Amino acid sequence: MKQIILTGDRPTGRLHIGHYVGSLRERVRLQNETEYDDLYVMIADAQALTDNSGNPQRVRDNIVEVMLDYLAVGLVPEKTTFFIQSYITALPEITAYYMNLVSLPRLLRNPTVKSEIKMRGFDNNNVGIPVGFANYPISQAADITAFKANLIPVGDDQEPMLEQTREIVRSFNRTYHADVLVECKSVLAADVCTRLPGTDGNAKMSKSLGNCIYISDEPSEIKKKVNSIKTFPRAIEEPGIIEGNVLFVYLKAFCKPDSFSKYYPEFENLEELTEAYRKGGIGDGTIKKFLNSVIQDELTPIREKRKEWEQRIPEVLEMLRRGTEKANMTANTTLLEIKHAMGIDYYEDPSFLSEQELKYSKNK
Repeated sequence: MKQIILTGDRPTGRLHIGHYVGSLRERVRLQNETEYDDLYVMIADAQALTDNSGNPQRVRDNIVEVMLDYLAVGLVPEKTTFFIQSYITALPEITAYYMNLVSLPRLLRNPTVKSEIKMRGFDNNNVGIPVGFANYPISQAADITAFKANLIPVGDDQEPMLEQTREIVRSFNRTYHADVLVECKSVLAADVCTRLPGTDGNAKMSKSLGNCIYISDEPSEIKKKVNSIKTFPRAIEEPGIIEGNVLFVYLKAFCKPDSFSKYYPEFENLEELTEAYRKGGIGDGTIKKFLNSVIQDELTPIREKRKEWEQRIPEVLEMLRRGTEKANMTANTTLLEIKHAMGIDYYEDPSFLSEQELKYSKNK
């Protein structure tokens, strides 16, 4: 079986360190260190419009922003196919066919959908839940299966979405007695932490909540955001609380073997620092200063590479155009296979004409 990787992001803003830790770093590792046949990275503009339909300019403004972030972290066009979702003409049609295989209650039971509906307040307004938003799991299933992707790098919060994709694959293959669609599995980040809380202590780092550190932030902005991280009030001599402490979640995600020798030589590793903090005597300001240095170390080369690409925008758009053309051809091929399995490839199937001729010749 071919090893095909597909992943992507909604272009509703620049990407942040939650994306970086949860998926981007893993994509770069997969690109550079694993054997695969194709790696597709999708800019999911159509999906972004499900809750930005009244502000398409927001999506338009962030197509290049997201692409620049991809290139900045180390994804390269020689090994990765970048494409824009809305330009893949087969996806809406595939989605329509899958909609007949899933019930509305099943969609709304999806834990990820329920969480996103609550976060966006769709269940508390007079407008209600947009159909396109509720339909997201089916649309994502179309995205994945159109490329026969079987490896999906995601954060652990997206696993319910992939399970729904697998359900659709099994239902389609069973209903149409076909072996067309391929089941996928999630590839969770190899890092010790796969999901970062927001700087405000919220369980999720989110652009809409304004609690992000962006991977393209300037050093002064990063420092400001690190210093604003919400911590537990206590006197410095009191024992420090580790559980739920955003500072230590971030340190776990970003500390490297040489971080302590460079910036905090009093300790050899994070375990030692954690134990000392737990006993008391180390203030949060000290931890924030160390964390700022660690994050700056990680993001400085990314920011510098991004600025280089900002001077080459025509080249960036051209590689996105070429990738979209390739992705369109691949998805169209899968669409024909899906229609053949369903028996609705009337003009592509020569037997359809002979069947009809035979059917009506009996009436003569």
